[in-house]
Amino acid sequence: MNLHDEAVRDDLRRAADIMRRGGVILYPTDTIWGLGCDARNSEAVRRIFDIKHRADSKALITLVDSLAMLDATVEEVPEVAEQLIEAAVDPVTIIYDRGRNVAPELLAPDGSIGVRLTREAFSAELCRLMRGPVVSTSANISGEPAPLDFASIKPVIVDACDHVCASRRDDPPAPKASSVIKISAGGLFKIIRR
Repeated sequence: MNLHDEAVRDDLRRAADIMRRGGVILYPTDTIWGLGCDARNSEAVRRIFDIKHRADSKALITLVDSLAMLDATVEEVPEVAEQLIEAAVDPVTIIYDRGRNVAPELLAPDGSIGVRLTREAFSAELCRLMRGPVVSTSANISGEPAPLDFASIKPVIVDACDHVCASRRDDPPAPKASSVIKISAGGLFKIIRR
């Protein structure tokens, strides 16, 4: 994707503007299409829970575009997490012990937070435009299969969003969602989803 293409730039600007005003977007990520909002906006995060009919106790993940943004989003980034991020070929979401500078609704009951450093151009640029993390959760009703391409997203989800990104709608289906690994401050880790 060419971020210098004017249609893509306009799509990004509109999506970021909607999120800055507390809106919810539907957008392409480094894995599957996601519902997104400003990760610092509690009201917007609660809207995503409502759209997905998801229990508040099931935390959502966030995307960041850099290690610097990651450091601002979690209290401690264990060295093994940085090594994993650098070595990963496929997208990997890491659950850290403690989140910060995000809406409290994004934290699990134990205070942990799931964050993925995206290397995909569109979602990374959204984070840059927002100057902060962006929520990323599968564009489906909780408990239903995650849609692997735009065409598989149910109309009820599309209609609930304030902006539906035009970019990458014709991409082939994603192979899968990201792997999820929990890494504790002591360096202990557990694979949650492959």
